[in-house]
Amino acid sequence: YERWTKRGEHGYGCRFTCLVYFSGAGISMEKEKLREGYTTGACATAATKAALCALITGRKQTEATIMLPIGREVTFPIVSCEIEKDRASATVVKDGGDDPDVTHGASIVATVCWTEEGIHIDGGEGVGRATKPGLPIPVGEAAINPVPRQMMTDVVRHLLTEHRLTRGVRIIISVPNGEEIAKKTLNARLGIVGGISILGTRGIVVPFSTSAYRASIVRALEVAVACGCDHVVVTTGGRSETYAMKQYPHLKEEAFIEMGDFVGFTLKQCKRLGIQTVSLVGMMGKFSKVAQGIMMVHSKSAPVDFQFLADVAKQAGAPIPLVEAVKQANTASQVGDMMYEAGYLSFFDLLCDYCCQHALREVNGGMVIETTLYTLKGQRLGRAVRNDGANEINRNWS
Repeated sequence: YERWTKRGEHGYGCRFTCLVYFSGAGISMEKEKLREGYTTGACATAATKAALCALITGRKQTEATIMLPIGREVTFPIVSCEIEKDRASATVVKDGGDDPDVTHGASIVATVCWTEEGIHIDGGEGVGRATKPGLPIPVGEAAINPVPRQMMTDVVRHLLTEHRLTRGVRIIISVPNGEEIAKKTLNARLGIVGGISILGTRGIVVPFSTSAYRASIVRALEVAVACGCDHVVVTTGGRSETYAMKQYPHLKEEAFIEMGDFVGFTLKQCKRLGIQTVSLVGMMGKFSKVAQGIMMVHSKSAPVDFQFLADVAKQAGAPIPLVEAVKQANTASQVGDMMYEAGYLSFFDLLCDYCCQHALREVNGGMVIETTLYTLKGQRLGRAVRNDGANEINRNWS
């Protein structure tokens, strides 16, 4: 139980399926360890380190140890390492752990060579390229997201410093068969063509199955109730949970539950357990779906309805050109950026209020529902509260 209460160190749900038992002595728990996987970004970073080590030392590498964004060191096996006169390459095979996705087993290859100065990162074969705005990377660039880019940059700087080198480095990440793998993803719809994306904000892939994850939500809620929590905060992931903990510092750690994509299921379990107040905390991508009344918000379960977002923009007072731009947007996050930059901040409060309304309808009322919307970087965009017929939209945050 003591280890369970420290789950925030690694992110809820990432390592254990938890079984909770109630007895006269209190709460006891058993944990079934699940094997984590690693993101394409972590694999690309390990491959980059191995390739650069090989180029510097002239020795083929068999493994590479990197620091993940969550603060954990991991050693990756290098399945192939080749050295030429002025370049070297290394390959890591992606391991998706106990919840593999379509990239499980893919070869992530890093090829490095010297340049005059700077650190330059690009994509090669099988890595997609952005063709639409609204993505974390600019149009025309390889679909290698900011966190993996920073991870690769950090390992290169560390190695150059360690070996007292002042040369520049060029990194090319490639994924043989990546273009075929990408056909099984949403990349084409997002405007990423030619291959997969190199992703990951934490470095690990959280393993769960639908049944196991739902069970862990129930157990976590039961622990919260047993610890005296009548107000819980449910979030869509580790990052939003971090922001939620800052927003509600007075609540016990047990009150914070990562619901993942299972919004409706979690709300119904809260109602069943008699929890009085539920605070939903998340970001544009998933909460734009909740605002539509979609209670299972996985990317494959339902697309973002840009007509709906355009209607909300109009309700917030946006002019016709901006409303039309929302209809043509690529992602919900892009819509959020457009509305924020144009100064129509009531758009976010309205979205939050729609989330509250649909959440109450999902459970047939009987509790207080709060919704708070954040950006990826933790800026609070909007908030709303509803208690059946009552509602509040509050921008006077302290």
